[in-house]
Amino acid sequence: MALGFYFPPTAFTVAQYKEAIKKLTAAGAGHPKGRRYHACFGENDKLQVFDVWDSKEAFDAFGAVLVPVLQSVGVQHSEPAVMPIHNIIVPPAKAARLRAKAKTTKSAASKTGPKAAKRAKRRR
Repeated sequence: MALGFYFPPTAFTVAQYKEAIKKLTAAGAGHPKGRRYHACFGENDKLQVFDVWDSKEAFDAFGAVLVPVLQSVGVQHSEPAVMPIHNIIVPPAKAARLRAKAKTTKSAASKTGPKAAKRAKRRR
């Protein structure tokens, strides 16, 4: 079951968030394995973050990169509230695209192996 990770409001500014995203991307963690969804929202000086992850282990692996990045931009790390996700509703068009992508990736993997599937996934 997927898990939701909610980071409540702190003194996290838009400028700090943008810098953290830039540093995570540079570190190869812009789209970490196991993260299904990311949202940042709130007032410009009190941003909040909500993520959906495949597992706590996947989130913890990302945390090894995230925590030092947050510290480097002056954000105090806080423990998130972690809750099981029971349902995610996406618009029908997006759901169809996600199913098509999954089918393409599975098809490539079955025909030519995992390396080809990874290449197919990167091309999207």
